Amino acid sequence: VVVLGAFGWQALLPVLAGAGWTVPRPRPRFGHGAHVAMMGDRGPLHVFGCYHVSQQNTFTGRLTPAMLEEVLRTAATAAGLYGTST
Repeated sequence: VVVLGAFGWQALLPVLAGAGWTVPRPRPRFGHGAHVAMMGDRGPLHVFGCYHVSQQNTFTGRLTPAMLEEVLRTAATAAGLYGTST
């Protein structure tokens, strides 16, 4: 799961806890590139943080295309998807 922005990160954690995932204590803090694996009945769920792709973040350079690509590549690798073709 790739979460865009701190607001999304904070909103997702209680939802995952309510769905049976084990959210670590203290709760993981949002940051660009943050990664946490949460355990559940179906194995680990990997959650990745990414700055939101807003104009404010992209126009100021806080989030660059390379930064976004790196988070997506890391998430795809964790999901076993990176380097596969369809």
